Amino acid sequence: MLDFHDTIAEQFDQAVHQQVFPGAVWATGSADAVLDFGACGLADPTNPTSAMRSDMLFDVASLTKILAVWTVIGTIWHDGMLPLDDPLATIWPEVVDYPIGQVTARQLLTHTAGLPLRSNLKNLYGTDPQSIRDGILREQLHRPPGEAVEYTNRAGLILGFLAEHLTTTPLDQLATERIWKPLGMTSTRFGPLPATDRSRCAPTELDSDTGTRLKGVVHDYSARLLGGVCGSAGVFSTLPDLTRFLQHLLSLGSDPDRAGFGPAWLAESLQVHTGDLTPPWGLFWFPPPGQEVVYVHYGFTGTGMWLSPKQDRWAVMLTNKLYYSSDRTPIMNVRGVFRAAIFG
Repeated sequence: MLDFHDTIAEQFDQAVHQQVFPGAVWATGSADAVLDFGACGLADPTNPTSAMRSDMLFDVASLTKILAVWTVIGTIWHDGMLPLDDPLATIWPEVVDYPIGQVTARQLLTHTAGLPLRSNLKNLYGTDPQSIRDGILREQLHRPPGEAVEYTNRAGLILGFLAEHLTTTPLDQLATERIWKPLGMTSTRFGPLPATDRSRCAPTELDSDTGTRLKGVVHDYSARLLGGVCGSAGVFSTLPDLTRFLQHLLSLGSDPDRAGFGPAWLAESLQVHTGDLTPPWGLFWFPPPGQEVVYVHYGFTGTGMWLSPKQDRWAVMLTNKLYYSSDRTPIMNVRGVFRAAIFG
């Protein structure tokens, strides 16, 4: 295991030196154990005392789609309340007269719903949260459902709204009560973070309005418009919490009811549902290029989670690469080395 650790540590130290990210934490393991973990760099390059620690809070960006939406949707599906292949209009009266009503939950989960790709909610719908919600649900489709795979944050937003409709419960409360609390994920929550937690939060990008780094406030502007709670971004979490989460996913067979869904939801999700369309997608998870047994999801801030039940292996890396740049190429190269070292 020493060579395994050294390979990743060397790559991460090099990434810090090259300013791919200020710092990072990572871990990998099985259903029963954490096999290795590490930390490198600083949370804030301007503060030499801000060494990355295992309990550091990160804005996990689009990992919100997994930690809050995919999990909650899984509990609703598990309870028989959400047929994946029925048009949304059959279970959601609010969208009967809108184009989104013809879309299915499976198409949202596989990014094949034909949703508009534009994400600048303020320019499209203004700043009122209700107006934004109404605008998203009423928008014309970009193309016919099922025609192409096109990743868009709108899928997470709409599924979050759907979960709230079906349960009559806010998304943050659903995720807390159904997923995070039962799994002991005591540091995972939607922002903005309370002042007591911000001191251990890794800062992200510079806020042009205030001239200061965002710290404990979600970087995603659309999520901020919606109060910090939505289906596309907004969650903050730690390495220990994500370790608990990923270990639980690999042990669902022995503990199927702890977080409200069992191994059937995981098995349904970790398989390709997009046929010959490219890139291939499962249900909110997708296989990296050239992989068949590993599934992953990334976050724009520099985060990622990998899962392979067939290899009994999970992995997670958390960084605040957005501190330096929104360019995705450098962090993708690091992720590729990380994945290859762990999963082959």
